[in-house]
Amino acid sequence: MVAEFLGTVFLVATVVGSGIMAERLAAGNAALALLANTIATGAVLVALLLTFGPISGAHLNPVVSVADAMEGGLPWSETLPYVGAQVFGGICGTIAAHGMFGLPLLSLSRHMRGGPAQFLSEFMATFGLLSVIWGCSRSRSSIVPFAVGSYITAANWFTSSTSFANPAVTIARCLSNTFAGIRADDVPLFVAGQFAGGIAATLLFRWLAPGLPSRAKDVVVGHGA
Repeated sequence: MVAEFLGTVFLVATVVGSGIMAERLAAGNAALALLANTIATGAVLVALLLTFGPISGAHLNPVVSVADAMEGGLPWSETLPYVGAQVFGGICGTIAAHGMFGLPLLSLSRHMRGGPAQFLSEFMATFGLLSVIWGCSRSRSSIVPFAVGSYITAANWFTSSTSFANPAVTIARCLSNTFAGIRADDVPLFVAGQFAGGIAATLLFRWLAPGLPSRAKDVVVGHGA
């Protein structure tokens, strides 16, 4: 639980903090700000998955935890504590980022991200994320951190939502009225798209790779040192 908490703290602190830094330095150039935010996010994902993967699996994402539980890799009795640690960690990550940049520790975002296109974007982003995890882990779980970091870097650019793909991160970002923020009213739509995409990918890979459930314990960088 501590590993999931700390990992999500640093993930969200990076997403929000790099967004603040990028916005301040980009002089109004939104593309440059997004590029900087994207590179930081992809890089920290690789580092965090490598660091916390051997301890908790480094899910850092409620959708990944639920999908892993569906395939027998994570006991259902541990899934809710995982999700709780991730959500709490995300909120603390937002607070930490704001504190480092001298902003109010919490501020409700006014950044509108609603509509069918945003739902589809989050569905596609999370469907792709879980597909990458399930597919790459079948060959060598050690490559998952690099594959996930690469995928999220790309997904930030090919989705109109900039690929949140993570309910814990989405909730945390609604508490930041900055470049990375999302209006609270739009959070349920994003979370619905994320879970729909993640579960759809999990069910698809049951069909694509029928032997996968028996190897689910190795899906996300392994559980337990």
